[in-house]
Order: sequence, then structure tokens, then C-alpha cells
Amino acid sequence: MRYAERLQARIDATGSRLCVGIDPRPGDDGIGAVPDFLKRLVDETWEQAAAFKPNMAYFEAMGLRGIEILGELLEAMPDEVPVILDAKRSDIGETQKYYAHSYFDHWGVDAVTLNPFLGYDSLEPFLNWEGKGVYLLAVTSNAGSADFQRQQLADGRSVFELVTALGDRAGAEGRATDTGYVVGLTNAADVLAKMPDAPLLVPGLGAQGGDLASLAGAGRRAPDVINVSRGISYAGDDRGFAERARDWAERISEAYAAATGA
Repeated sequence: MRYAERLQARIDATGSRLCVGIDPRPGDDGIGAVPDFLKRLVDETWEQAAAFKPNMAYFEAMGLRGIEILGELLEAMPDEVPVILDAKRSDIGETQKYYAHSYFDHWGVDAVTLNPFLGYDSLEPFLNWEGKGVYLLAVTSNAGSADFQRQQLADGRSVFELVTALGDRAGAEGRATDTGYVVGLTNAADVLAKMPDAPLLVPGLGAQGGDLASLAGAGRRAPDVINVSRGISYAGDDRGFAERARDWAERISEAYAAATGA
């Protein structure tokens, strides 16, 4: 089964487009408390999750023990839920080959985020993996996406359309890996009409202030997922992870249906 098909099947089974972001921030209890925290997070949210998205940066910040914790977390993930590793890697092809082996073969994640700005040859090591997916950074959720990604070229296209052209090329070549895109909800309103109907990973909801109304009129049918990280893990209210995840999943489903007609 291709990655996009598996993700769509999970969305259909749960009725949820919620991607649960996993961004551990060790508190006063230190790194030693992180594994139990993450186990509770996964155990309490997986039934509402269309996908999980561990962010490499938060694990790397804990040093070698953080990488071990990530490995332990990935081994214990429920098989039903696709895992998107948020790594945003970008390097020359030879180096990317080893990143791809690490993530897809060794850790067994289902998809990974990539920075495409080194060009197509830097993506190719990730494109021949059966059942896997990649999400190329197209329009990110930060204000700085205006510096490059949303700049207009002389031919009238925007820079992010050069990114989607790379995904179109992979599709035309019949690559085994499915290609999707990262589109930040905070900057989505003016770009969605130009995005292919390929899987989107949409950050920016919740703490970053993104509005699902940005999806209005997009007419999308691809298995898009909307990420919520701090709004579940660190909401600062008296609810548990499960209740927060259920609330976000319902809000996303209602708003997505209203915005896209899907």
C-alpha cells in the first residue's frame, strides 16, 4: 500500500485529520521523566490521531539520551497510526542516502519532512521507498516564509511553485515514495489554490494562531493532516491529553468539512 493510501485509510477509519505533534520539553523533573510523558501522550491520543509527528529538534536537544528516547518511542508506536518524522533534512545526495536509510529502514517511520532547496538530486535518495512518503517544505508557518518561499519570480510563479514542480516530477517518473508538502496554516490562504492535490502536512494551528478558515474553497481531496503540538501536550489546562486530542480532532473535522466541502 502506498503511503497516501495508508494515510487516507487512517483518516477514513478515525474520521480525524489530527496530526499529534510530539515536541518534548523537559521540565523540572528533567530528561528522566520524558519517556513516561511521551508514553502517556501516545497512549491517550492514538485513537484520535490520523498521524503522529515527532520533531527531531526536541529530541536532539536532549543529547544522546534524547536520540535513544526517540528510538524507544518509535519502536512502541501503535501500528495503526502513520508516523511523520519532522526532520527537515537537506544535504547533497550521498549524505541524504544515509538519512533516508536511517529514517525509513532503521527507524521505520512512514514519512519524513525535507527541505527541498538543494534541488531534485537531494530528494532522490528518499524517492524509491515503497510505502513511504516525504513532505517538502513549500510554505512554512513562520513570517520568514515571505523572504523566499512566497517571493514571485519573473515568470509570475512563486518560489514555492518550484517546490511543487519537484513533486510533480517525482510523480511523473513513477517514484515509489509519495510526495506531499508542508503548508503552514498561518500563510495558507493565498497559496492553497496553487498547491497540487497531494497530501499536505499543515502546521500552525493552535499556539501559532492559524485559522482553518484559510482552507475555504480549496476543494481538496488529498489526505491532508493538521498538526497540533503544544495545544495537546502543553495546553496548561486541567484536561488530559485524550480530551484535548478529541476536542482538536472534532474542531478540525468540522472546520475542514465546512471549508473544503470534504
